[in-house]
Amino acid sequence: MHIPDGFVSGPINAGAAALSAGALGLGLWRANRQLREQPQLVPLLATTAAFVFAAQMLNFPIGGGTSGHFLGAVTAAALLGPWNACIIMAIVLVIQGLLFADGGVSALGSNVLNMGVIGGLAGYAVMRGVRSLLPAGRGGYLAAAAVASWFSVVLASSACALELALSGTSPLMVAFPAMAGTHAIIGIGEALIATAVLAAVAAARPDIIPEWARLDGKADQTGKVRKSVWALAGAGVIVAGGLALLGSPFASGSPDGLEKVAADQGFEEAASEDKVLWTKSLFPDYKVKVIGSERVSTGVAGLIGTVAVFGAGFAAIRFLTGGAARPKG
Repeated sequence: MHIPDGFVSGPINAGAAALSAGALGLGLWRANRQLREQPQLVPLLATTAAFVFAAQMLNFPIGGGTSGHFLGAVTAAALLGPWNACIIMAIVLVIQGLLFADGGVSALGSNVLNMGVIGGLAGYAVMRGVRSLLPAGRGGYLAAAAVASWFSVVLASSACALELALSGTSPLMVAFPAMAGTHAIIGIGEALIATAVLAAVAAARPDIIPEWARLDGKADQTGKVRKSVWALAGAGVIVAGGLALLGSPFASGSPDGLEKVAADQGFEEAASEDKVLWTKSLFPDYKVKVIGSERVSTGVAGLIGTVAVFGAGFAAIRFLTGGAARPKG
């Protein structure tokens, strides 16, 4: 669902960038307050960003010559809150755009708005609403996350359709049903992946699950990490790196939802090479140029990106939140 340069007009991208910047500014303000009280969350945010990056490389087929990929905004919000999810998604999207030419730099504001702000904030609102209707326990938490994950993909794709229509790229009555319909199927995969990830975290480290999840039927959980945060962060980066290195070479090569809709509806040429704003990507299309084997090249690029997202995410979060205190343990 990464919008390339050329699909969305300058004014629409500028408006989306303004909305995204406002949301990220508020998110950073809130994160600054939270991380000063809980500095141990800094590496968890960076690790979650690295995992989202790696998981997004694992495109899965949905039929009809189309693939989908993990979005991850609701998964991040289910663990670390909606504003932190926006920050995480923005970090991932910036690295993807600059290093891997995945998503246009001119469309960065639109991509952050769709996948980070709408995916994270709206998805979180759906998740909390559904959670309030379900009984306490792990099943209710996972069910709420699954429903919200599906909605996050559909809502983000619907926003993309609106941006395409306002840009004159594709009529709304064409873009909306095509985007929402395709991503309704992709959303099923999103829900399954999110449920599996959150179930694993809840089983292994229930201490990082937030209070509102009511995993044990009580409302007095602290929601704070009680064990070694660096052990958890290290394990998370290893898992993410393994996914990128070993899994991404075998991901589906079919076009993703937006690419397929663009081809079917005849506006794929809007993203021609002369529209590309940033041409200095080191690993375009997730390839390391000096490696001949395509699968090895993709895997190595994915590993590099995973490490880069963790490192850049950790540094950026520490800097942008005023240098929260060094995590302990």
